Order: sequence, then structure tokens, then C-alpha cells
Amino acid sequence: MILLNYNKAVHRVPRKIIHPGMLTEIFFSSRQKSTSTKSGFDKVAVVGLGLMGHGVCQVAAASKMHQTVIAYEPNMEFLDRGRQRIEKSVTTLLSKGKVSEEDANRMLESIKFTTDNADLADADFVIEAVIENMDLKKNVYQMLGEICKPEAIFASNTSSLSITEMAELSDRPERLVGVHFFNPVQIMKLVEVIHTKHTDSSVIDKAFDWAKGLGKVAVKCDDTPGFIVNRLLVPNMVQAMMMVDRGDATVRDIDLSMQLGAGHPMGPLHLADYVGLDTCYYIMDGWIQKYPNEPGFTMAKGLKERVNAGNLGRKTGKGFYNWDGDKRGDPAV
Repeated sequence: MILLNYNKAVHRVPRKIIHPGMLTEIFFSSRQKSTSTKSGFDKVAVVGLGLMGHGVCQVAAASKMHQTVIAYEPNMEFLDRGRQRIEKSVTTLLSKGKVSEEDANRMLESIKFTTDNADLADADFVIEAVIENMDLKKNVYQMLGEICKPEAIFASNTSSLSITEMAELSDRPERLVGVHFFNPVQIMKLVEVIHTKHTDSSVIDKAFDWAKGLGKVAVKCDDTPGFIVNRLLVPNMVQAMMMVDRGDATVRDIDLSMQLGAGHPMGPLHLADYVGLDTCYYIMDGWIQKYPNEPGFTMAKGLKERVNAGNLGRKTGKGFYNWDGDKRGDPAV
């Protein structure tokens, strides 16, 4: 059993109780002396603890680069969900012997879970990881601009929205950068660091070095739609769907061809189902609306039909394949 001390409770939740079956949230005292870190960011904040945000929070805490990692959600229910995801992930690492009890203690000690945005005031680096809705992001950056210190750097984990637009919505366009992680954050090595025409070169370098400090492989990209990976990947998946629409080849044969002929770990239709057909649809639909003259951005009839029918892939049990949880079955009729 891992035993940790207690601190003053926030939201009436105990600060530390950790054992292999349950790793609960920990709050780090705001009165502790600041320590220097190799990232240059003593305090990092993650806004939004969903699928991506909780992973960013965890890897930041695991990096040993920060005095405090602030995990912020304005809603207590969402905060609890994010905390539980981190607990489950660290429990798995602990059970597999991939993290020591000491490191689990230290990792969780550095996280402060909060619904109070005032806790963001002295953060050095703030990663926004809320859902892909520009109006919501606009509200987030307005809030951050009012709360955070002027020298704080803002970063968005968006996978498809314009970093330039977010920069121009913020009060500090020169200090806003993209840091696009991949799911699951704890495992996937790549981070795309996206800059705009406004971004100060020192901010790009700091974000790039921070990503490397997490143990990730960082790459730089201009603010082009989808950045590097999704700009290539999403149209590829849609082209595979259009082959199915035309009857050029079967779902099975398309995926097998890309696995065995191109060395891909899974075919484009399998991947689309895994990611979520709704996600593929909304990314491509957004690009088509914003860049109507880009020939690479086009919609597959079968994708739209499946989304309208609620067949979204793995998450609903049916897409291009039938699914039983995370287990892929035969192609769907």
C-alpha cells in the first residue's frame, strides 16, 4: 500500500490516499516554495480533463519538470471524471510495474484538482484541452486573459481548429501556440507544435522543449488545416470511404491492402471506426466549409449516411465494421 499525507481539502475531497486499487486526487500546497525546473515552467495548468486533457495532465505530472500541475474543470462532475481517468491510468501502470510507488506518489502529489479558475492565476504555461468548439474556446481564452499573469503562455491541444483564430481571439497572440497530442496521450510519442504568423519564436522554442521534456517527439508545423498528421490522415480515410461508395473494393480488402502493402498497423476504415466516424465527419465538414476551394477536402456519401444513422464505429458498436467493445468484428452489412 502507498501511504501519503493529507493536506487541506478542496471540495471536501481528501488530498492523498493511494493504493494499487485506487489512486485518489492530490492537492499540492500553494504555500510551498517555488522550485526551478528544466522546462522553465514551475506551474503548468490543463484546462479541460476529458479524453485528451487528463492524459496531458498525467504526462506533465509524470515528467518531474513542474512544481505543480493544475487540473481545472469548471464543473465538479467533469473534474471527478478526469481525476478518475488519471487514477485508473496510474493504477494500470503501477500494476504492470511500469511506475514505482515512489513515482506514483510524487506524480499525484504534483496535481492540484480544482474548479476555481483563480488557481490558474500564477500558471506559467496553460494547455487548453476543451472540446472542439470555437465559441467555447473563445470563452476559455477570454477567461484566461482576465485571470492569468501577462507572461503566461497559452497552448491549445486542438486537432483541427485554427490556432491563428484562437490567437487572435486571445489577449496575447504572440504567446499562443498549438501543442497537439495524440490519443492515448500516455502512449503516443508525437506532439505537433503549431505556430502562427503571430507567435514569438521564443514561445515556439519553449513549447517545443517542453514537449521533448515530457519524453515526446516534437515536430513543428505552420497553422495549416489539420497540421501534419490529420491533414494527411483524414483525407486518406475519406478516400477509402469513397472507394467503398463507388464499389471499387470491399472494406476488408481496402484495409488489408494498406496493412500489407503500405505497412500500416491498421487499415483506414478500421482506424476511422476506432477514432469515431462522427469525428471524421465533423473535421472534414468543417474544412469543406472553411476551405471550399481545396480539392483534397471532400465528403464521402457513406460517411455522412453512417453518421446520420448513428453508426459511429467502435463507440456505438457499428460503423464500417461491427464492434463488441474494443474488439472489431466482421465488416458491417
